[in-house]
Amino acid sequence: MAKLRTKYVCQRCGGEHTKWMGKCPDCDAWNTLEETKETPQSSLQQRRHGSTSLAQGTQIPVMLPQVQPLTQYRISAGYSEIDRVLGGGLVAGSLILIGGEPGIGKSTLLLQVSGAIARDTGPVLYVSGEESIEQVKMRAERLGIQGERLYLLATIELDTICESVTQLKPALVIVDSIQTVFSHHLTAAPGSISQVRECTLQFMQLAKCTHIPFFIIGHVTKEGTVAGPKALEHIADAVLYLEGERFHSYRLLRGVKNRFGPTHEVGVFEMHGEGLVEVANPSAVFLADRVANATGSAVVVSMEGTRPLLVEVQALVTPSNFGTARCTTNGIEYNRLVMLLAVLTKRVGLAVGNHDVYANVIGGFTLQEPAVDLGVAAAIASSYREKHIAPDMTLIGEVGLSGELRAVSRLALRVREAAKLGFKRCIVPSAGRGHKVREDVVDAGFPNDFQVLTASSLAVALEIALH
Repeated sequence: MAKLRTKYVCQRCGGEHTKWMGKCPDCDAWNTLEETKETPQSSLQQRRHGSTSLAQGTQIPVMLPQVQPLTQYRISAGYSEIDRVLGGGLVAGSLILIGGEPGIGKSTLLLQVSGAIARDTGPVLYVSGEESIEQVKMRAERLGIQGERLYLLATIELDTICESVTQLKPALVIVDSIQTVFSHHLTAAPGSISQVRECTLQFMQLAKCTHIPFFIIGHVTKEGTVAGPKALEHIADAVLYLEGERFHSYRLLRGVKNRFGPTHEVGVFEMHGEGLVEVANPSAVFLADRVANATGSAVVVSMEGTRPLLVEVQALVTPSNFGTARCTTNGIEYNRLVMLLAVLTKRVGLAVGNHDVYANVIGGFTLQEPAVDLGVAAAIASSYREKHIAPDMTLIGEVGLSGELRAVSRLALRVREAAKLGFKRCIVPSAGRGHKVREDVVDAGFPNDFQVLTASSLAVALEIALH
C-alpha cells in the first residue's frame, strides 16, 4: 500500500511546503497554509497512465504539416458581444474562465449562452454545483429558454462530470462553479487551492482530448482574484470578468486573457427581468442622461480593445472645510487623478491644493487608459473655474508631467466615433497624427462642419475648451 504523504499548501498563492509555518514564505500571507494528504501513484499506475496517453496520441511528436485542422474552428456563442470579447466565438477545446462578484450575473449569462448554443449548434451540458436542477429550470423559464437539447446535471463530483461529458459528447460544457467541484483523489475540502487547481487541470485535459469548449465560473475573493490563486488564470485559455456596479443595470464583460484572440475587449450588456440584453451602441447609452451646459462635465473617448466608447466624466471641486483636502475618485485610478491635480497646479496655475476634488465616471464604467487624461483634467478645471465645456465637444489626449499633450493610439478611430454620434468638435494632441485626423474624418463621409482642434499643451487645450 502506498504511503500517505503530508504537505502544506498555501490557499493564496498555491505554494507547497513540507512543514506548517505561520507565514507563507512565497506570498508573505499569514495563516494560509493548510494540511493536505495525498497518496503517490505506484509505478504500475504511472505506466498505465503513460500507456493511455500514448494511445490517445498526446505524447507522440507530430510534424506540423501532418496535423489535421479542426473541422469547426469557432462556435458562435449566440451573442455578438460575447463573440467580440472571445475574438470571434468559442474555440473548440478551449477552457474559458469567467469571474465576477456574487450576484453580478455570471450564471444568468452562461445559462443564456447554453440556451442559444443548444438551439443553434448542439447539445449543451450545464453542471450546477450550487443549485438543484429544479432551481436552474426556474431561472431558465424566467429567461424564456426552452432548452430541448440543454442537459442539466446537479453534482459536485469530478468523476461524475467527466463520465457525463464522455457519454453525452456535448457541443459545450458549463461548470457552475469550480469552487464546488472536488476530486476523490485529494483529501482537501472543496474550494481549496488543491481541489480547484486539480479539477481545473482535469477539465483542461478533457477539453483538449474531446475538442469540447468548457466554460467554468470562478468566484472573486475580497482581493479581487478569481478563485483565490492566480494559478487558475494561467491554466485557462481565456479569462473573462463580468463587471458592473450593483446598483446599475449595465454589465461589462471584459477579457483580460485570450490565447486565441485580442485581449481587453469589452462587451456591454444591460440587466433586465428577462436576463442580460446586448447593448448595440454603448456610447449613446452612457451619454443618454447627460445635462447640457453643466460645469465639471466632459466627454472622453476611451478605447476598450478595438472599440471606441464615449463616456461622460464628472468632477466637483469645492473649498476644503478641514485642514487637509480630500481627493475621492470612482472609475478613475486614484494615483492618476493625483498626478493630474499636480500638473494642473504646477503647469496651469490652478490652486486646487486647498480644495476637495471628487471625480466620477458615469454608468459605473472604469477608465484605465491614459488617453482620458485631458478629459478628466478639463472636467476639474471646468468645475474650478465655473465654466462649462461645450456639449458638442469631446477631448482626447494623454497629459505629461511637463503639461504637454502626448499622442494616443488609434486617434482617427476615436474621432470618427465622436463624429458618428453627432459631436461637432474634438480637441486632440498636435503630436503624432493630430494634423491628419481631419482629413481622415472628411474622407470617411462625415459632415464638413466637424472641427478637429489641436493643442500642444494642457494649458492651450483648456483655453480652447473653457473660452
